[in-house]
Amino acid sequence: MIQKREHWGSRMGFILAASGSAVGIGNIWKYPSIAGQNGGAAFTLVYLACILVVGLSIVIAEFVIGRNTQLSPVGAFEKLAPNTSWKWVGFLGVGSAFAILSFYGVVGGWIFKYIIMSLTGGFDTLAGSPDTAGNVFNTFITGLWAPVFYQVIFMTVCIWVIIHGVKGGIEKWSKIMMPLIIILLAVLAVRGMTLPGGSEGLAFLFNPRFEELTASGIVLALGHAFFTLSLGMGTMITYGSYLGKKENLLNSALWVIFLDTAIAMLAGVAIFTTVFALGANPAEGPGLIFVVLPSVFPQLAGGTVWGTMFFILLFMAALTSAISILEVVTAYFIDQKGWSRKKATIRFGAVITVVGAFCSFSLGGGINITGIFGISFFDFMDGLSSKYMLPIGGMFTAIFILKKWGIPNFINELKNGMDHFNVPPALIRTLLTIGAAVVAFIIFNEIYAVFAGKALIG
Repeated sequence: MIQKREHWGSRMGFILAASGSAVGIGNIWKYPSIAGQNGGAAFTLVYLACILVVGLSIVIAEFVIGRNTQLSPVGAFEKLAPNTSWKWVGFLGVGSAFAILSFYGVVGGWIFKYIIMSLTGGFDTLAGSPDTAGNVFNTFITGLWAPVFYQVIFMTVCIWVIIHGVKGGIEKWSKIMMPLIIILLAVLAVRGMTLPGGSEGLAFLFNPRFEELTASGIVLALGHAFFTLSLGMGTMITYGSYLGKKENLLNSALWVIFLDTAIAMLAGVAIFTTVFALGANPAEGPGLIFVVLPSVFPQLAGGTVWGTMFFILLFMAALTSAISILEVVTAYFIDQKGWSRKKATIRFGAVITVVGAFCSFSLGGGINITGIFGISFFDFMDGLSSKYMLPIGGMFTAIFILKKWGIPNFINELKNGMDHFNVPPALIRTLLTIGAAVVAFIIFNEIYAVFAGKALIG
């Protein structure tokens, strides 16, 4: 029996859900870190250009494919190109979602653990001592069962949201979590700017230092512009498939990009004003979250409140991304196999959780099934998805429209909901070609690095 297609309850709900998919933990620590280390506002200008040229075109492409077919990635490509191999691009998206959520759920568990630590005063003993904080973090993540316990909690919440459907689960909770993320970040940013020395953090992040912007930094901007928008894993195709014909896809894509970028910058203000005010090291990357900040918050008046607030917002950012990733896998089994939402979500949420447990075990629990490659299973799944699966999926999505489905069909679908807005075919062709070419270069750069031992650029 064909199940009736679910749809978003409101335009705002869709925009917040799609933005929530894009806004993840990478926005909170990765963008501020790489911007600060690669020329500040100079990097941001390049990043914004990449977002508008590369990111926007592929976001719209995925929305268009999803809305036109009303199907998840595999079914969408099968419908638009029947009896061809293009369906494997859809399978690649589902596989990417599976791989990403396996290790992403582990990190979500770490964040939940740190909420508990902050609430119970666990950060107090770390005050002013990043080394102690580093030892505590390393001891926790290399443990056998403790990280898995918290990972299971995170994944259970994720599964619970998805079971309740598009409108009653994803949209409902995105409407709650996204505004809270913005409010909490704004409060933390204001607090940081009022600290003595906080202005140094603003200078580090926003003063344009073009002399520090290298070719490597430009490639980094290209890569981050692509990955931050959850492209190539079928998320935006899946979310687009729950849209009606009246939705203005260009306007929605611009809102998603705006919210994603604004939250990343707001996070930079909140983090770096606090870090600089207290003389901590701003160049820690991921360690900034789990090592530096837990040693910084206890030094603030009301540090328990600020620390708890920060990790709660980080948890919500992780959750909004995680539910969108799980929805890709769930939607495949609903659309292609006819499973109920509950059955698909529980079964494959559980499978992903088990695979995620092996990601956790590989960090110190004594079980590393990719040890032959000299890296942990956690790092293997991270690298495989982010460096190869996602960009390949995004590249072939652009090529599919250019070479198979056709620009006229694409424009006909895009124009729905745009009040007869004229869309120049040459502009669409140019943007998609640039997008595919840029992503192809990123992939080639990564493969070159594997065989040559050093990236061509970067």
